[in-house]
Amino acid sequence: MKNNVFAQYDKLSKAFHWVTAIIVVIAFILGPGDFGRLLDEGIDPGTRIDIVWHESLGITVFTLTLLRLLWVAVRPAAPRIQMQSWMHLLGRLMHIALWGLLFSLPLTALLALGSESNPLTLLGGFRIDKLPFIAGSHLANLADWGDVHKLLGDTILWLAGIHALAALFHHFKLKDGVLSSMLPWQVKSK
Repeated sequence: MKNNVFAQYDKLSKAFHWVTAIIVVIAFILGPGDFGRLLDEGIDPGTRIDIVWHESLGITVFTLTLLRLLWVAVRPAAPRIQMQSWMHLLGRLMHIALWGLLFSLPLTALLALGSESNPLTLLGGFRIDKLPFIAGSHLANLADWGDVHKLLGDTILWLAGIHALAALFHHFKLKDGVLSSMLPWQVKSK
């Protein structure tokens, strides 16, 4: 591929990827680790801007992931980069895990809020005080959904970090265009 541009994902796929990644990191940073204690002390989550932002970003991630999934179904073909089959398998498994977490994190948050009868508070003053369809469901008592949500939040950050390190390995060691295919700008091969 001398003097050629590496194969690229389409612009919308890149936008979905990077915007989602940025939002997940911000939501993680704003995630109140003491959420349960705050509620036990009678603090209204709507008065905490970090909680409002965290929950709003979570809903945004879920929406973006749904839209991204629809786009994947109709977009131009993804770049095919030559690599060993075990690398393809690990890459596919990583993507499946990340996609699963992008869907399950917002769902476990709603399960945590609903099972404990806590409000969902979003930017713009939007608030749902009770999520009775969750509180009354058999899912509500299957787990401590707040703990599950926290574990999944930690997991997505660890996996995203490994994903980023793998992309850097491909870029600097293998020079195969994996990272370049998803960068917002085009990179020429050497």
